Parts: sequence; C-alpha cells; structure tokens
Amino acid sequence: MTALTISEAAARSGLSAHTLRYYERDGLMLASVDRAVSGHRRYTDRDLTWIEMITRLRATGMPIRDVRRYAALVRAGDGNEAERLELLMAHRERVEAQLAQVTSHLRAIDHKIGIYEGKLDQTA
Repeated sequence: MTALTISEAAARSGLSAHTLRYYERDGLMLASVDRAVSGHRRYTDRDLTWIEMITRLRATGMPIRDVRRYAALVRAGDGNEAERLELLMAHRERVEAQLAQVTSHLRAIDHKIGIYEGKLDQTA
C-alpha cells in the first residue's frame, strides 16, 4: 500500500495541497487521511482513487454539496445504492445537456470557419 505525503499526493493528483486539505476538512473524503507518527498526512492508493473520482465529479460541474452527499452515502456503506445511483444519474443528465450545448456551439464555430476558409480559397 502506498503512503504518500501531501505534496506527493498533490503532484500525483494534479491538485494543490490546499485543495487536498479542503477536501478532507469539508467531508469530501471517504475517511480521515491517515497520519504518520509526526502528524503529517499519509495518502493511500484508496485515497488517491477517491480523489480522482472527486476531481472528475467537480470537473463535470457537480456542486460541492452533491459531492459531499455522495461521499456520505459511500461512507455509509451498502444499502443506499439507489440513492447513489439517483444522484449520479441526475448529474449525468446535467453533463449530457451541457455537452449537447457545447457541441451545438462547436458546430456554429465550425460553420464560421468553413465560411472563412471558403472566402480565402476564392482569393487564392
């Protein structure tokens, strides 16, 4: 089992040490991060896997309150899978709607690019 310092975990996750401390303080982690005898945080592979999940949820726009709720459900253990599924499905719907909107904007940009490329081809 890996035991990384906060700076090593930050480097591996692409997050800052401040963000990792915030995730722990705000109840987003599955469990308290282990501490060395010195009191310094020691991150495990399980912590890093969970941090990756949090990062993905946040990168797709899930609000902190929903991430916190999801973490609490996972911490609670078996028996609440329907609630977890509902939370993730609702988030997925929001992400799909955002993706559709961004795709529509991209099509409009591609259309404009085509117009300008056509004009430049005519002058060449």
